[in-house]
Amino acid sequence: MKIAMVSEHASPLAAIGGEDAGGQNVHVAELSAALVRRGHAVTVFTRRDSDRLHWEQMLPTGVGLVNVDAGPPRAVPKDRLLPFIPELADRISEYWAQDPPDVVHGHFWMSGVACIEAAEKVQRLGLTPPVVAETFHALGVVKRRHQGVEDTSPPERETLEPWVARSVDRVIATCPDEAFELRAMGVNRRHISLAPCGVDTRLFTPEGPARARGQRFRIATIGRLVPRKGVDTVIRALALLAESGRRDIELLVVGGSVAKERVAGDPEARRLRDLADSLGVGGQVIFTGQVARDAMPQLLRSLDAVVCCPWYEPFGIVPLEAMACGVPTIVAAVGGLAETTVDGVTGLHVPPKDPDALADAVAALADDPQRRAALGAAGVERARSRYTWDKVASDTERIYRVMREHWQQPEPDVLRSRRRLRRIEEGA
Repeated sequence: MKIAMVSEHASPLAAIGGEDAGGQNVHVAELSAALVRRGHAVTVFTRRDSDRLHWEQMLPTGVGLVNVDAGPPRAVPKDRLLPFIPELADRISEYWAQDPPDVVHGHFWMSGVACIEAAEKVQRLGLTPPVVAETFHALGVVKRRHQGVEDTSPPERETLEPWVARSVDRVIATCPDEAFELRAMGVNRRHISLAPCGVDTRLFTPEGPARARGQRFRIATIGRLVPRKGVDTVIRALALLAESGRRDIELLVVGGSVAKERVAGDPEARRLRDLADSLGVGGQVIFTGQVARDAMPQLLRSLDAVVCCPWYEPFGIVPLEAMACGVPTIVAAVGGLAETTVDGVTGLHVPPKDPDALADAVAALADDPQRRAALGAAGVERARSRYTWDKVASDTERIYRVMREHWQQPEPDVLRSRRRLRRIEEGA
C-alpha cells in the first residue's frame, strides 16, 4: 500500500522533549518505519518549521518526509497552528493529485482536519479519494476536563475534533479508555479500532551499558516539563519519604525544552526546583535537561524505577521503554498507563495527584530488590510480546485493509459538515 501519514506539528525529525515534541513524534516515526519494513511505501507530511528544511527528503528508515509550506517556516506552538491548516490541506492535496495514496492516516485533530479536506479536494478532481484513518493522541474533551481554564487549545477544537472523529473512515484509538471517550463523543463503535503505541525493543533492552550512578535508590520521571505531567507530585512524595527518614532516594527529572546546561532557564524547571528546595529535598533532585533518544536506554538501565504520574495521559510511551529495559514502573492509573503497566506484575498503580500513595509505592520497591527484579523481568516479556513496533504495524496494516475493503462514499450529512467546517475556517 501507498500510505500517507499527516502529522502537522510532530515531525519525525524533532528533538524529543521539546515544547510540542513527545510521544506523537516517536509514534509517527516508528510506525512509519515499521510499515516500510512490511513492504509499504510511507510518506510523512508535516508542516515546515524551519527554512533550513528541504521540501522532500528520505529518512534512513526508508520513510519519505515532505515538509509542507503552511504558515511561516519557523516553530509555532501547536495550539496556534489552526489558521495554517487550510493551506496545509491545499498543499497536500496538490501533492496527492499527482501521486495519490491508498490510505491517509492523520495524527492529532488538526491533522485530521487537513486529511479530510485534502481527500475531498482529490475527490473533486475526479480521482478516487484515499480512505482516511485518524489517531488523536490526545482528546480535547479530556484536556479540558483536567486543565480547565489552563487549556490553551483554540476554541474551534471543541467543534472540529468531534467532527473529525465522526467524519473519518476509522478512528484508531491507542487504548480502551480513549475508545470509551470516543463513544461518548458520538463515534460509532464500528468505526473505532484499537492499536497501541509501541517500543523499539532493539534499542531498549536490559542488556548494555548503564549511566554511572551512586549508592542512592534512583528513580526518574521522564518527559516534557509541563504541569500536567505531575512532576510536582513526585517531588512531594520524595519529601514525604525524607520526612520519614528516607533520604537515600534521588530523583532524576529528565526532559524539558533545553539541554542540561540551560535547564535553569526553563520556567517549569525553576518552579519544580523551587518546590524541591522549599520541601527540603533540593539536594535529591537532579535536572538532566533533554537526553538524546539513543542515550535513553543507558539512562534507563541506571534506574531502580521509573515514575510516571501525570494528571491524565492518552497513552504514554515512557513506561513501555522502561519495561523493555527491565525497569519496574510506578504509574498513575489513568489512560493508557493503566493498560500498559499491569499492577503488581510489571509495576505498580497509584492514583493521580496522590503523593502519599506514591511515596508508599516507592518505599515498597526500595525495600524489596527481589520484587523489583521480578517486575522488571515481567515488563521485558510484556514489551516484547505485545508492544513491538512491528506488531503495532501489523495491527495497523490490518485496520487499513479492512477500511479499504469496506470503504463507502461519504454520506450527505458528512459533506454538509465539511461545508460547515469551511465556514468556520473562513470566520463566517
